[in-house]
Amino acid sequence: SEAKPPKEETPKGVSPIKAKKTPSPADAERRKLRPGSGGEKPPEEPPFTYQLKAVPLKFVKEMKDIVLKEAESVGSSAIFEVLISPSTAITSWMKDGSNIRESPKHRFIADGKDRKLHIIDVQLSDAGEYTCVLRLGNKEKTSTAKLIVEGNP
Repeated sequence: SEAKPPKEETPKGVSPIKAKKTPSPADAERRKLRPGSGGEKPPEEPPFTYQLKAVPLKFVKEMKDIVLKEAESVGSSAIFEVLISPSTAITSWMKDGSNIRESPKHRFIADGKDRKLHIIDVQLSDAGEYTCVLRLGNKEKTSTAKLIVEGNP
């Protein structure tokens, strides 16, 4: 009966290695399962990316040229209007390629998707090319129209 214990003990150098090796497949299994808990996140993403794709940046209604006769138009106002989508997009206005700042002369009206540039007290010098710049994230769209002030014959 004295000969049996040494056999069960197995050399000490071996069992620690076995002890280390056996958990590793189980660990690997556990590691495979763990991303499953992280794997609950992706389902939240598609609706969001879908939402972004579902709302393309666009002008629902582009700007239209405005033609004014000088005699009638001086002192009157001109309104450029666009309809944009989505309403979260940011609009800015330009005249002949330069940014227009809001002033007593130029009013910017933003009402949801409806964006207007109100030019007050139109003068001959206001004639030119006006551009509405639409921005959302890193996307950009533009709509351009002319303000034509016709001189008297």
